This record gives sequence, C-alpha cells and structure tokens, in this order.
Amino acid sequence: MSNKLKVLVIDDDVNICELVRLYMEKEGYEVMAVHNGLKAISVFKDFAPNIIILDIMLPGVDGLQVCREVRKVSNIPIIMLTAKGETFDKVLGLEMGADDYVVKPFDPKELIARVKAVLRRYEHKEMDVQEVVYPNLVINRTDYTLKVGGKAIEVPPKELELLFFLASNPNKVFTREQLLEQVWGFDFYGDSRTVDVHIKRLREKIDIDNQVWQLKTVWGVGYKFEVK
Repeated sequence: MSNKLKVLVIDDDVNICELVRLYMEKEGYEVMAVHNGLKAISVFKDFAPNIIILDIMLPGVDGLQVCREVRKVSNIPIIMLTAKGETFDKVLGLEMGADDYVVKPFDPKELIARVKAVLRRYEHKEMDVQEVVYPNLVINRTDYTLKVGGKAIEVPPKELELLFFLASNPNKVFTREQLLEQVWGFDFYGDSRTVDVHIKRLREKIDIDNQVWQLKTVWGVGYKFEVK
C-alpha cells in the first residue's frame, strides 16, 4: 500500500490539472484529477485525499458547494483556486471552510509551497490534543466538538478554531489581521470581513446567560474572549 500523501485536484481545465499533476507527482504526491463538482464529491469519498485543490468556477456543482459538502464530513485541508482574484471570492471561500486560496494564473512552485505549508499546519493540529474548558463551555480541537451549557453545538471547523484560539488567550485583544494570521495561517490582503462573519455566527450559537465569559468586540481594534 502506498504511503504517499494524496492530492485531489478538482478543476474543469484539463491543462491546469495536468500541470498540477506533473509538479505534484515530481514532489512525491499521488494525484487524482476530477473535472466536475458532482463527480468530485463521490471521488473524494473513495480516494480519501490528504488535501484538495479546488477550483471555484466548476460546471454544475461549483467549488463552493463542493467545499461545503466536504466540510460536512471532513476537516482535511482545502486550497481554493480562483481565476477572478476578487475579494468576494476569497472571503466566501474562507467562510465556506477553505484553508487557503491561490489566484489564477499561478506559479506551480508557489502552489506546491502553499500545499506543504497547509499540510504542515494541519499535521500540527492533528498532533495536538487540546481542549479549553470554562463554565458552560467546552471547546475540543481534537475531535472538533463544542458544548455550550452541556449541549453539543454544530459548528464549521474554522468557527471552532477561531473560538478555540480566542478562548485559549482570555482577555487578550486581537485585530482581525492577527486572527486571520493565527487561525487561517496566512496574511490576508484586502477585506478582512470574514472574521466579522465568523464572530457573528459564533455569537448566535454560544449566546447563553452567563456572567463568566463573553465574546466581545473591542471597537476600533478587534475582538477578545473576555473572562470575568
């Protein structure tokens, strides 16, 4: 049985898939290419990749929907490809649970560097058995579970990681840029509203009457997990 790391490339451009395959196989990865979103979802389950390189613009089921479907069952790294390079696409991809994005046209060597960086971060997370506990709040980053008031709450991986990071650093204020760097793992140039969206969704899910902790906005600066 092969012990190579497996890469699933999902892009309707055959030339891009072959280019990525050529460079990835040279680096020692096993590569599977799929050219439409619907097939990608079934191939993902059978192929069990270690990382997905996913184009946003796909015929039929688009990349964002594929990302959404994968995130229902797996936390594996996803790098989005976007030809547009628009902030909207980048933000939306991150909100759906992508780990990074690369704008077309791209240098294959840069893509390989991004793949290696994302896989390294993912491996470190997998090795870390971590749990943060407060009254009425348990955040477990090992099995990605969240309990509020003893009740299990469904949250996407990036929301949980954001809450885990803030709760691991109580009463410390972080800017949006710092949170993007710490939680998403790279500098995000442009619109940082993806943090605001994640905070808003988290508040809706963890909103209970308690006097101990609170997810607070520090106006003009950023956010903090306040513990009294």
